[in-house]
Amino acid sequence: MIPSAQYPVPGDCRRVDSVPRAFRMTLSLFRPGARKVTAAVLLMTWLAPLPPPALAQPASAPAVPARPNLDVGSAAAADQVQSNLNRSVQIGRQSPYLQKETTIIDAPTYELPDMGDPSTAALSPEMERRLGDRVMRQIRRDPDYVPDPLLSDYLNDIGYRLIESARRQHVAGSTSASSFELFAVRDPGINAFALPGGYIGVNTGTLVATDSESELASVLGHEIGHVLQRHIARGIDKSGESMWIALASILLAGLAATKSGDAAQALAVGGQAAAVSNQLAFSRGAEREADRVGFTLLTGAGYNPDGMPDFFRRLQRVTSIADTGVVPGYARTHPLTGERIADMEDRARGLPHPLQPHRPEFGFAKARARVLQEMSTSAYLDVRNAMRSQLASAPDAPVEKRAALWYGIAVAEQMAGQLDAAEQALLEARRLYGNIPGITSGSPNLDVTAIELVRAHHRVPEALTMARAALTAYPMSRAVGITYAQTLLAAGRVDDAIPYLRDKAREDTAQPIWWDLLAHAYADQGKRVEQHRALAEKYARDGAWGAAVEQLKLARDAGDADFYTLSEVDARLHQMERQYREEKQEEKALPK
Repeated sequence: MIPSAQYPVPGDCRRVDSVPRAFRMTLSLFRPGARKVTAAVLLMTWLAPLPPPALAQPASAPAVPARPNLDVGSAAAADQVQSNLNRSVQIGRQSPYLQKETTIIDAPTYELPDMGDPSTAALSPEMERRLGDRVMRQIRRDPDYVPDPLLSDYLNDIGYRLIESARRQHVAGSTSASSFELFAVRDPGINAFALPGGYIGVNTGTLVATDSESELASVLGHEIGHVLQRHIARGIDKSGESMWIALASILLAGLAATKSGDAAQALAVGGQAAAVSNQLAFSRGAEREADRVGFTLLTGAGYNPDGMPDFFRRLQRVTSIADTGVVPGYARTHPLTGERIADMEDRARGLPHPLQPHRPEFGFAKARARVLQEMSTSAYLDVRNAMRSQLASAPDAPVEKRAALWYGIAVAEQMAGQLDAAEQALLEARRLYGNIPGITSGSPNLDVTAIELVRAHHRVPEALTMARAALTAYPMSRAVGITYAQTLLAAGRVDDAIPYLRDKAREDTAQPIWWDLLAHAYADQGKRVEQHRALAEKYARDGAWGAAVEQLKLARDAGDADFYTLSEVDARLHQMERQYREEKQEEKALPK
């Protein structure tokens, strides 16, 4: 999120197999008519799934089962999966949180490999966006999607800083780049992936594994480099029909490999080796281009230029430690080589290391991601215990690290329902936060969590006062806005909540949360027709078209609407039904 030094204080408040989880979300697109599009979505990848390093892991955490050993026939396919399932091509949705004080420095211009003109790509930007919107609606319904507004705010802030760096430096493709949205996926593996239309997914394990915001920004900068050069759209034109068949079979083999080696081998038999070889040659060039564009964005946004080579070296260490029989294949086919690392080290050498304002939000986001990586009370408490052990073993650790660990403990206690313990841990995090050198203002992570805990203790008037102060301090934060609306509803201030939520739904129209809260507000008022209309919009954004249509039919029959409102309901119902039919027809028309 924004550097905490820019925030005024509100009141007194001073998972190893990433591919199966992340891409299971889009597996439903692998019906016969959708293979080509889904393969296109996954064509360019960067970070192969790697076993997560032992960072903040509970001592009692169960061991991650090893991948099954595959014989020679399926090993090649598994190797290729590692190369083709984790490179990215689109850019995240613009975050509004970039401040004027953000440091932008002059970065040197580097010669990039000539891979053609991005504007000549076969897949149009409009089609990319439509495909991405459709896939994203399905992802939001997946249990591994992390709908956490605080993590979303933080990731999108970094993405926005990087794309602003691209625009200031006139990087090719940056002026026409579409809006983008970054989101978190519940998975301990180190991975980031992109979808058409400006959506980028980042595994929680990636946040946990990085040691600095510059390292995390290097991952996103590389992704944006793929996007600005439109590698996926250009790959469609270069690859030809045979590549889609090969990629579809390879993807299915990679997914099956987590369950049965025999199944993986059977699915991989149809892969076409010649097409795969051609794609690898293109991928290596794309990697070089994305590295260099990403590095330019990283340094231009004021991040430490060592962030990218540092993260590459971290990946290399994890690769050398993880002897699963699959990672070596990744190392052979995916160009995370000494040459690639040396290239980034050479570019970083001699560049200034800007002294940015310290951003404790990185530590808070990292701790929060570690907790939200889990899904059970016992796992939350294991994470809490691991963080307590880290504090006990390093009592003299930097104050910002101790503040982040106490914040992680507070979130773990909160998720486990231990509200009193969560408040005590959060108080300690706040105390330490106030002792961080140069910090003179609040933190949205600390403030939002404090409001949630006060509200959970039924001290609603106090929570509402805090929420109003936070909204004044961070007016563009989605997380704060959601917390404010939830607190208004908890306080029974429905008449205040409805106009606020209507405005947010219009401004941030793609987000289901505003429509969901608006439906609750109308239900509290007893306005059934408006409740069903809001739920219909929420379901539409979730991709649940059948439920959306049903809600509009319920609104039509609710009996508390005038003629004009019923006319609006009928018009929207026909529009949704038409859009639903069009999407189904488009899917049937896709090449088989």
